Amino acid sequence: MRKIFFFSAIAGFFAVLLVGCGGSKAKKAETAQDSTLTSVKHPEWSRNAVIYEVNLRQYTDSGTITAFAEQLPRLKDLGVDILWFMPIYPISELNRKGELGSYYAVKDYKAFNPEFGTIDQFKEVVKQAHAQGMKVILDWVPNHSGCDNAWVTEHPDWYAKDENGKMFGPYDWTDVYKFDYSNPEMRAAMVDAFKFWLTEVGVDGFRCDVAMEVPVDFWDETRPQLEAVKPDLFMLAEASVPALQKNGFDMGYNWPMKDLFSEIAATSGQYTFKGENGEIRKFPVKHAIAIDSLLAKQAQDYPGDTYLMNMITNHDLNSWEGTEFERLGNLQGAFAVLSYTLPGMPLIYTGQETGMNRAFEFFKKDTPPTWEPRNEYFTFYQKLNALKHNQSALKAGNKGAQMVRYATESPDLYIFERGDDNGTVLVMVNLGAEELPIAYKGQAPSSDGLTNYFTGETEALPASLAPGEYRVYTK
Repeated sequence: MRKIFFFSAIAGFFAVLLVGCGGSKAKKAETAQDSTLTSVKHPEWSRNAVIYEVNLRQYTDSGTITAFAEQLPRLKDLGVDILWFMPIYPISELNRKGELGSYYAVKDYKAFNPEFGTIDQFKEVVKQAHAQGMKVILDWVPNHSGCDNAWVTEHPDWYAKDENGKMFGPYDWTDVYKFDYSNPEMRAAMVDAFKFWLTEVGVDGFRCDVAMEVPVDFWDETRPQLEAVKPDLFMLAEASVPALQKNGFDMGYNWPMKDLFSEIAATSGQYTFKGENGEIRKFPVKHAIAIDSLLAKQAQDYPGDTYLMNMITNHDLNSWEGTEFERLGNLQGAFAVLSYTLPGMPLIYTGQETGMNRAFEFFKKDTPPTWEPRNEYFTFYQKLNALKHNQSALKAGNKGAQMVRYATESPDLYIFERGDDNGTVLVMVNLGAEELPIAYKGQAPSSDGLTNYFTGETEALPASLAPGEYRVYTK
């Protein structure tokens, strides 16, 4: 669903140890708020996972599920672990937006969109994905349905009403009607629809659209029912609300980190996206060191051992807020590195692995990306995916290693290390507008045994970094 700017500030799960300003270097992970750990038991496979968002309509010339299936070996080579399909249900025709309508105006929660193929074909693709070692989660729309969903006429009491007793859609979403979660029958029907896809199709979980608009207690009550069907269930909330991740969700959106990335890029003169009014959005001045403050707030606010999804793009950002190149400019590579190495799970959106620098149409068919030949962006993300898989220090939740930050004289340099008994990852990025000398305020990272991850060479640590330059070292 198109993102509305009402998301609350969120928080994460790792304390940041600042070295050189009175702290002492440490390696072991420390989970924030151990006394308030999430009750969610994450599947072990999710700890080092990379999630990939599939925009099926725009993925191939035909936009069908069978055409998409031909890309599974490529995505396996890329190193994808979780395939998140944008909604694959029939789209309502009443009050439809554009030529083909929004994925998020669901006409039938237990059917497959005939524009994409048949449900049997989708079942086969789920099996093929599983055979390739990938999981499949579905984009779910629990807050509202399309205006001609059968529930509208069969169960009008399942929908919220305005002061005139009429159904309505939230915000400017005129193609949907909002549900009334005070109705227990409506809740039961929603849970039943969830279970259909787990039992009949074999999917592994759900990404839940605007999950914060649905009462928290619904999610708390629903997860155990779904886990009874699928014990290693994975749930992603399109929300930045700590309470949702206490009992309901494995992972939430890291919207505030995304916003901070944009603010840092704008401060460095790299944000160029023009909105509908033809003007570039104004942002507060923020530098790289502001990441520390956000991580500290995340450690305080969220229950321990929950995940946040880090990203430089997704379907909402691409279609409504600009591509990663428009928002982040020459810093996009550095921010991509951070999305993989900061606490949480990284996201790749359709076309991101090709360096696609254009927005997809949202309500009509568009031209798919060019998947072959594979280019430097594919290699870049393939390397980052391997880093995420092979370095246990980068695991999500409290099984990952604590961040050790090295303070520098410049607020635009961000240098940190995450290490455990199995290895160390050192990350260095310049998020400023000019080349900067690396001058530490105190302790500096050791170069002993480190290898430049992208070149494979052993080298001295750099004395300076160009704007947008990133270095990743491992041992």
